[in-house]
Amino acid sequence: MGLNDIRDRIALAETAAGRASGSVQLIAVSKVQPNARVAEVLDQGHRLFGENKVQEAAAKWPDFRDRYEGVSVHLIGPLQSNKARQAMGLFEAIHSLDRPKLAQTLGRLAQEMGHCPDLFIQVNTGEEEQKAGVSPAGTDAFVADCRALDLPVRGLMCIPPVDEAPSLHFALLAKLAARNGLDGLSMGMSSDFEEAVSFGATHVRVGSAIFGERAHN
Repeated sequence: MGLNDIRDRIALAETAAGRASGSVQLIAVSKVQPNARVAEVLDQGHRLFGENKVQEAAAKWPDFRDRYEGVSVHLIGPLQSNKARQAMGLFEAIHSLDRPKLAQTLGRLAQEMGHCPDLFIQVNTGEEEQKAGVSPAGTDAFVADCRALDLPVRGLMCIPPVDEAPSLHFALLAKLAARNGLDGLSMGMSSDFEEAVSFGATHVRVGSAIFGERAHN
């Protein structure tokens, strides 16, 4: 498996779902990957990557941005409010807006700095106690609150429970997004991204299927 294989599978999934070619963006999840592996994917022409931690992204991506044009990096992991200012300068999008305090911090910083990354609200579709995200029942109100702060909310994100059919959660996220007039759906990972495409995913987050297993320290 590799980048071209994943691209081909996404294209086939788009066709099978009756969707336009290129309607799904592939986020290559580069967290904890050696720089040499990331450079290999950059050398193949890919430019959209996902990171879990602000500090890791800060250490990795300025150099790559100097060497490669058109790089876009999205934060797909949790964001602490005290790292929000740094995150706003590092990422083109944040997929983990998950609580009022963070929304308020981002809103204040956006007014101060004059810009804000695209935002995806993380929804805890499985209502798992250990997982971040707003509840499905609280999504509409949270979207409205974020809009009242003039935040650029582009869509919703979810991570389905590992022991449940992901399709149930993809369908729920799509329903919540449509109800709130949001086009972006960040859902689907290495094991289920084709299914996510069939439910309308606009961004799929694929790591191990592109890079191989992560090299944990």
